[in-house]
Amino acid sequence: MSRLRGRFSGEVDADFQRFSSSSTADLAIAGEDLEASIAHATMLGECGVIDRDDAATLIDGLTRIADDLAAGRWAPTDEHDDVHMAVEARLAELVGPVAGALHTARSRNDQVATDVRLWLVRRLDELERAARELVGVLTDRAEADGQALIPGYTHLQRGQPILLGHHLLAHAWAVARDAGRFADARRRADRCPLGAAAMAGTSHPIDRQRTSDLLGFAAPVDNAMDAVAARDHLQETAAACAIVMGHLSRIAAELVLWSSAEFRLVTIDEAHATGSSIMPNKRNPDGAELVRGKAARVFADAQTLLILTKGLPMAYNRDLQEDREPMVDAVEQTRACLRLTAAMWRRLEVHADRFEDELVGDSSLATELADLLVERGVPFRQAHEAVGRLVLLCDRRGGGLELADGGAAAQIHPLLPDDLSPWLDPRAAVERRTSLGGTAWSEVKRQIAALRAWLSAS
Repeated sequence: MSRLRGRFSGEVDADFQRFSSSSTADLAIAGEDLEASIAHATMLGECGVIDRDDAATLIDGLTRIADDLAAGRWAPTDEHDDVHMAVEARLAELVGPVAGALHTARSRNDQVATDVRLWLVRRLDELERAARELVGVLTDRAEADGQALIPGYTHLQRGQPILLGHHLLAHAWAVARDAGRFADARRRADRCPLGAAAMAGTSHPIDRQRTSDLLGFAAPVDNAMDAVAARDHLQETAAACAIVMGHLSRIAAELVLWSSAEFRLVTIDEAHATGSSIMPNKRNPDGAELVRGKAARVFADAQTLLILTKGLPMAYNRDLQEDREPMVDAVEQTRACLRLTAAMWRRLEVHADRFEDELVGDSSLATELADLLVERGVPFRQAHEAVGRLVLLCDRRGGGLELADGGAAAQIHPLLPDDLSPWLDPRAAVERRTSLGGTAWSEVKRQIAALRAWLSAS
């Protein structure tokens, strides 16, 4: 039961104790809590706030608890309010009354804020690495399979022929920005709240810079009230996770489509597919579908963290205990999805010739004809109108622009040639798109080089 009952004449209700305990959710940060307590005890001894021998005793006991936690011999339970009280109780069992000196010049408010930031900074490093790994995989596949012709879509309708490499690099650049968001979030999270106490600091002669240095933070949080009340670093991380999950969901949705019998562009490796419980023929893209589904979960985590602080007065409120579960879930699900998406793309098979013949003469080449008219002096809107009428004619004939035979094109517009075949070659159309960022292979190669330089720069 709760040990903080000196002000009360009775014990806390047992159901309320279980309801209010965060010990289970705190398991994620238990290691960080012990690490922060060791740093705090070290600083207290160095500053003479407590006896150096007592500090050494505390450090020894905390180290033993950390070893037991890592080995699975000990874990906090709902018997205590939170991981901090569970550690303190276990420390008292190991070293006796001197355990009570550990809480000098700190509060559970700055403890949990420190534990969370310490956990978060490390996980942001992992998230950035996972995002960079996915960028590397997409870049590798763009180089290996990037010259495959595919339809480029807007509104899920065929727009223009493009190279698969062009498409994959669009995803790679987006995930590269995600990696940058994780790095940015890390810089803002990398501040130490320890020693801020409940909200007003402490009268003891502590050295907050020392504990910050011992824990590897860039610097202490400047304001003690901000140190215990701030949760924007969690919200920023969850928002960055939600953004990357939006990108991963888009990639996943394409893998589901592209692996279907109707598209036949890719085959997802058996390692990331499952069968049906009733239909023996099925090869379901479950890996991609789960990534797409988990995006909703991470979006909800980010929303939870945003709503949690709405209207909260300064400084610490017990509401903030609810930050751990959505924080941990958002980070862990995003990290897992980044790694799975990289693994799927590393192992899937691309059918490079799938659209090679199908796109010849396709209506998605209509922009080539409009551009041809522009090159011959026709204003673009007039060219667009003329080629649109040509597409309508071919639609009525039941096919693509290859049906504009004979003098049909010239009858639509006198500057359209009788023989359209040079402009109905999708690969030639792709290679004409040489503007910066275009789909021409020369531009794809330039972007591959740029991404490789970015990957190797840090």
